[in-house]
Amino acid sequence: MIKEGFLVALQHATFAGGCFWCMVEPFTERPGIEAVVSGYTGGDKPNPTYEEVCSNTTGHVEAVQITFDSDVFPYEKLVETFWQQIDPTDAGGQFHDRGQSYETAIFYHDEQQRQVAEASKAKLQESGRFQKDIVTPILPAKPFYPAEEKHQDYYKKNKFHYKMYKRGSGREDFIKQYWGPKKDKAKLKEILTPIQYHVTQENGTERPFENEYWNNTNEGIYVDVVSGKALFSSKDQYDAGCGWPSFTKPIDSYEVKENMDLTHGMVRTEVRSAESDSHLGHVFEDGPQATGGLRYCMNSAAMKFIPVRDMEKEGYGEYLYLFK
Repeated sequence: MIKEGFLVALQHATFAGGCFWCMVEPFTERPGIEAVVSGYTGGDKPNPTYEEVCSNTTGHVEAVQITFDSDVFPYEKLVETFWQQIDPTDAGGQFHDRGQSYETAIFYHDEQQRQVAEASKAKLQESGRFQKDIVTPILPAKPFYPAEEKHQDYYKKNKFHYKMYKRGSGREDFIKQYWGPKKDKAKLKEILTPIQYHVTQENGTERPFENEYWNNTNEGIYVDVVSGKALFSSKDQYDAGCGWPSFTKPIDSYEVKENMDLTHGMVRTEVRSAESDSHLGHVFEDGPQATGGLRYCMNSAAMKFIPVRDMEKEGYGEYLYLFK
């Protein structure tokens, strides 16, 4: 692939996480991800059908194959995201989907991927997050066969059924239980300023034109003041005339979540940090049409600005690609 005059070498990553409907959404809209395809792998039968795989007679598992630019989204982050979608202690399937075709696995495509996956698995085991052993195997990649078209991007084509399935299967609650935010409000009161606490923990709003970053013109990224996760880039910041820092998009949509907000007699879409569950601001549909029409109107107090010159030493070197 050629991007901005340079030849980019794309790579593949292959994960089995139970029903492949639920393994596309977490990856597909993230930076550096070129494609996410649902399919079958691990067995020996060429071009299997969905029905054949579900019969548990082909040796195949449902899986996704991701095409990605490792300079933008490293393989380490893909593996980290994968763990956050599954029950890695279950050797017999995933949630209410049982049988060999729903088993989990990381299929590595080269020695570097194998080492990264093994190290990540060991780290998760040692973390104590799960009381049981991590049993997801790490296996050499085998031929991958794309699934039927009706299974591709299922979460987009059948939004309501997908959401009901993810919730009904038990996957959604499991992810919230093991990976959801854990808040210690007493500790947060100690480390945050009063305005930071009011905004992030009490859904507060700063005064327009009287906050730290509303007219910031320096280059860098904005990170969650609580979790430190990267949220927005100055490359996507613009003067919306509203008195708060405004952006056309987040750096990584996985790191923010949106909720309906009916307070103050209005219907708005609230934006929160996925990692810390902190209130960040709201997103509106009156942004620049050339960039999708969205305006992410954020509170300065919910964020910390990291200038480009400090990104490497502050641990955000992986985002320097944004400014090349």
